[in-house]
Amino acid sequence: MKKILKISAVLSMLAPLLAAAQGGTTFSGLDSAITSIANLINRLVPLVIGLAVLFFLCAILRFVGSAGDEEKRKEARGLIIWGIVAIFVMVSVWGLVNILRNTFNLDTTNVPPPPTPVVPGSAITP
Repeated sequence: MKKILKISAVLSMLAPLLAAAQGGTTFSGLDSAITSIANLINRLVPLVIGLAVLFFLCAILRFVGSAGDEEKRKEARGLIIWGIVAIFVMVSVWGLVNILRNTFNLDTTNVPPPPTPVVPGSAITP
């Protein structure tokens, strides 16, 4: 039941795209939305990496602060390991994307899509 609700939610979000495809309009609104989302992600990546580093440092402080209790030290050691893994994965993926982009000379500028042809006699005309 939950799977059906998720699928219907995604399809309802795509309904405006279907409506725009019928009218002979361009996708300039969609293009600007995608650009905005990409800009947001590009700004959030360093923030998330910074939060992972902060989590790692807090785990180190917790490890040092629990010098007398072996159970708390063991828990803090696990947090330190997960912090290192999280930082490694995020920086590795970010670096891999940049390596692939630079290796294949991928252009990161947004190219507008071609205009959709207008059907004669339709309600929307240029």
